[in-house]
Amino acid sequence: MAAPVQPQTNPRAAWKALAAHYKTVSKLHLRELFATDPGRGERMTVEAVGLYLDYSKNRITDETLRLLLQLAEESGLKARIEAMFSGEKINITEKRAVLHTALRAPKDATILVDGKNVVPEVHAVLDRMASFSERVRSGEWKGHTGRRIRNVINIGIGGSDLGPVMAYEALRYYSDRSLTFRFVSNVDGTDFAEAVQGLDAAETLFIVSSKTFTTLETMTNAQSARAWSVAGLGGEESSVAKHFVAVSTNAAEVAKFGIDTANMFGFWDWVGGRYSMDSAIGLSTMIAVGAENFRALLRGFHEMDEHFRTAPLERNLPVLLGLLSLWYNDFFGAETVAVLPYEQYLKRFPAYLQQLTMESNGKHVTLKGGKVAHDTGPIYWGEPGTNGQHSFYQLIHQGTRLIPCDFIAFAKTLNPLGRHHDMLLANVFAQTEALAFGKTPEQVKAEGTPAWLVPHRVFEGNRPSNTILVDRLTPEALGKLVALYEHMVFTQGVIWNIDSFDQWGVELGKVLAQRIIPELEAGEEPELKHDSSTNTLIRRYRKLKA
Repeated sequence: MAAPVQPQTNPRAAWKALAAHYKTVSKLHLRELFATDPGRGERMTVEAVGLYLDYSKNRITDETLRLLLQLAEESGLKARIEAMFSGEKINITEKRAVLHTALRAPKDATILVDGKNVVPEVHAVLDRMASFSERVRSGEWKGHTGRRIRNVINIGIGGSDLGPVMAYEALRYYSDRSLTFRFVSNVDGTDFAEAVQGLDAAETLFIVSSKTFTTLETMTNAQSARAWSVAGLGGEESSVAKHFVAVSTNAAEVAKFGIDTANMFGFWDWVGGRYSMDSAIGLSTMIAVGAENFRALLRGFHEMDEHFRTAPLERNLPVLLGLLSLWYNDFFGAETVAVLPYEQYLKRFPAYLQQLTMESNGKHVTLKGGKVAHDTGPIYWGEPGTNGQHSFYQLIHQGTRLIPCDFIAFAKTLNPLGRHHDMLLANVFAQTEALAFGKTPEQVKAEGTPAWLVPHRVFEGNRPSNTILVDRLTPEALGKLVALYEHMVFTQGVIWNIDSFDQWGVELGKVLAQRIIPELEAGEEPELKHDSSTNTLIRRYRKLKA
């Protein structure tokens, strides 16, 4: 039996100072902070790479910020940033470099992994992706029967799905509307059945995204797609080569599936799945919006990368977001963060961030294997505004839990329609104001509210928020936003002293599922050696199935 993990105390002076400082700040209200500092709303802002961050509506003082920045310094954040960008193997449990930043580096950059410059390989794959995408978009690529492709279905899971589907929805305005895009990830057969509903196999291209080409859910869906496609094309097995391409590094399995390895697009061990949407995993995105827009997306990523790497910590957007989130998570005990994009095209952005943040920082041990002494990995969630205002905002405003919020808004809409955008932005500004300042009992009484109703209509306020304001949603802007949160996650991980780039927590359930599958499919009653609950559930399912 392994020795129990021993808890550790945080040795950093700034952490201890913040714990003491919290006792004072927690008693302050944002009403008081703004009243005593009228210029706070102009001063506590940062504008960089086309993003404007207003963090003035946070429960912090200048001293809070000073101590948080001191904590970042004591944690060696600057050195860790440089270690990541220079290709050091900072993913210690898998002994890998962490170089999603290389995916968007310019052609003339030099980034070494084991002494080899990886940038030329990155651009070679991008050029191949661009060539293939153009052939599909122009109609030059023909299916087995000679008809052009009109439907593209991406098959993946985790980062191989969440990134592409988020990017497609976010950039739909820029997409080729003559093409239909659908996404399959869930091993639930309904996901696949609905994705192909109403489609013609002769006009449908599947992108199978799996680094190893052995991922259970992805390959189960891929095999179903293969059967559906071949059946729709008269049983011709050779048709697979014209209707399937792969994003993978396993040429043998790709060829065995029937895909021409000339149509296999690779990526590298130093790209984590949840950081891969700007690699070959983004092939469906490139087909949708074209190579030029995809490269614009990469430029946006790179601009934020350079800002994160070079900007002083006190003016560094990802660093500030990371420190503020950590402040609430570890000192106020806030368990969640709401991300609220006031842009319908970003409706899948919160779901994308769930994997990025929680798979990265949902860790309970330090880099050296000791138990962390504080909470890590808050729960990220959200929905687009104004929809959320008519559902869960009630809890944020008047509930008993503290829920810090990130509001994301764009000054210009891609779809001008009368007063819509002014109304949308008015709601952004109103919600952050209401959360911060609330409504006192005296204000409620002054409105003529009966005494018995007053407590129900009081808003305590003092609910913190950030507002991120961008000019408009372009491919560049999307790249900047994604990279902003990527580097925010890294900032938090450095301070918590955890490995943000492995994901062992997803393994155990997958291993156990492989053991249970044959027990569910066996013709005879299998001998079950699970716990009594699992054994009973398996027997009940087999009975109902029969």
